[in-house]
Amino acid sequence: MAGLRPDSPLPTELILHAQSRVLEVHFDDGAQFRLPCEYLRVFSPSAEVRGHGGGPLQLVPGKLAVNIRAIEPVGHYAVKLVFDDGHDSGLYGWDTLYELGRDQAVNWQDYLNRLAAAGLTREA
Repeated sequence: MAGLRPDSPLPTELILHAQSRVLEVHFDDGAQFRLPCEYLRVFSPSAEVRGHGGGPLQLVPGKLAVNIRAIEPVGHYAVKLVFDDGHDSGLYGWDTLYELGRDQAVNWQDYLNRLAAAGLTREA
């Protein structure tokens, strides 16, 4: 994982809302994002989703009800999200979480379009 850029916003708070399956992330530049667990799971920075060596983004269907079981700190630069479907190999660096929040609307619409084109659904 690339290091943080010197001007990168840093998280000040991570709040898991388990019942609504949302991770709320606050950054020191004032940005706040509410990231659904499903969104974080299907856009995991893991090789399983991102491909080995930067390959194409893999389509991960059927994660509508996925939740985060644990949030584990990784140094001062990331967290490992442990999902209740067993996925736990993605390290979410601060830059990644910020970008996922900033680009959520575009990313999500692209995901929904790719699911529809493949004839897949969000349901398990």
